[in-house]
Amino acid sequence: MKIKLISLILGGGAGTRLFPLTEDRSKPAVPIAGKYRLIDIPISNCLNSGVVRMFVLTQYNSASLNKHIKNTYHFDLFSRGFVDILAAEQTQGNTNWFQGTADAVRQTAIHLRNHDFDYVLILAGDQLYQMDFEKMAKYHIAQNAGLTIATIPVNSDDAEDFGIMKVNEYGFIERFIEKPKKDVLEDWKSNVSEDLRHQGKEYLASMGIYIFSKKALMQLLEDHPNATDFGKEIIPSAIKTGYNVASYEYNGYWTDVGSVSSFYESNLELTDEIPKFNLFDNNQIVYTRPRLLAPAKISDTKISRSIISEGSIIHADSIHRSIIGIRSRIGYGTKITASVTMGNDFFETLEKMVLQPHEIPMGIGNNCTVEKAIIDKNCRIGNNVVIRGHESLKDTREATHCVVDGIVVLRKGAVIPHDTVIGYQENK
Repeated sequence: MKIKLISLILGGGAGTRLFPLTEDRSKPAVPIAGKYRLIDIPISNCLNSGVVRMFVLTQYNSASLNKHIKNTYHFDLFSRGFVDILAAEQTQGNTNWFQGTADAVRQTAIHLRNHDFDYVLILAGDQLYQMDFEKMAKYHIAQNAGLTIATIPVNSDDAEDFGIMKVNEYGFIERFIEKPKKDVLEDWKSNVSEDLRHQGKEYLASMGIYIFSKKALMQLLEDHPNATDFGKEIIPSAIKTGYNVASYEYNGYWTDVGSVSSFYESNLELTDEIPKFNLFDNNQIVYTRPRLLAPAKISDTKISRSIISEGSIIHADSIHRSIIGIRSRIGYGTKITASVTMGNDFFETLEKMVLQPHEIPMGIGNNCTVEKAIIDKNCRIGNNVVIRGHESLKDTREATHCVVDGIVVLRKGAVIPHDTVIGYQENK
């Protein structure tokens, strides 16, 4: 029997921990892995799982996210699939914007009434993972659950950063606590496999991925009209009021790309010889906008453990453990190490560069050094520029860049003059 499943993907709030990458865009619209955006991950997981009806709930800085979705996800006339945007809207009965995850679903639930579905899959738009939601849905049905929460085993050090579930031997959640302190953790160990126990992963953390039975979701939202958040309000209430709340244990790779440091690390991990997140798979395909760009062109550059996106023109001396985004231009003699460049939204023409030689062209100039940095889109970096992050640097915010957790982040469209030094200075 076909599972009638519909998905709601949450477009995220202000994303302050990802600033300045979220200065002009929402979290799900942040570019990742050279050519994708974060929103492509949950949408691709849905498509690979046979879930072809998706709503993306947007509110904050959503213009680029809306444009990407509109330009990317098209279904043919013989399919009932869609990826539609549900933007926060004021109505006669409600003048408030989305106040949280549960409130966003409550306010947009009216748009579901014309669709035939039995289960609702609720996803975050800013996580990196590959999961088969059909398996999770079958588990939800087998458990006769009103709500199933995807959980991931974590150790005691990581448990303090998550909502932790107390799961019994039958796979049902008995209790829930948000970001527990060390002194109470002993009481929150769950029934896990012997292998996980040996690894110290005895705590089951919420991944922010939920499957609700339709009736349970609508009833919970109706019974708690002032609840704004799933994790803090709806889930604890569902457990207390006797709903079957099941844990779907997931043991694959998953990371919440919620901060600049996690974004940076998850990108660089993609350059590993065998990365935990697999972009090169015949079945778990990651979809994105087909831009029809030319192949990358590389001249006399030593490249190791790096990802080079299409449309790039590279004359650099060396690129090591870095992500090079679409349409990147990198000049002669430049060295890039442990950095993420997002590339450019368009090609700068040769005519413009010839007619305006006094302007710094888009891209990274000649004889530059870029280390431990994130270069946002459409930056213009002159010649002989040094951009170097380091753990000793203090967090700062400047007109052209920020320093976050020792990582130098160039703001989108920043112009960096020739001979500029940003960040750590070795000879200081």
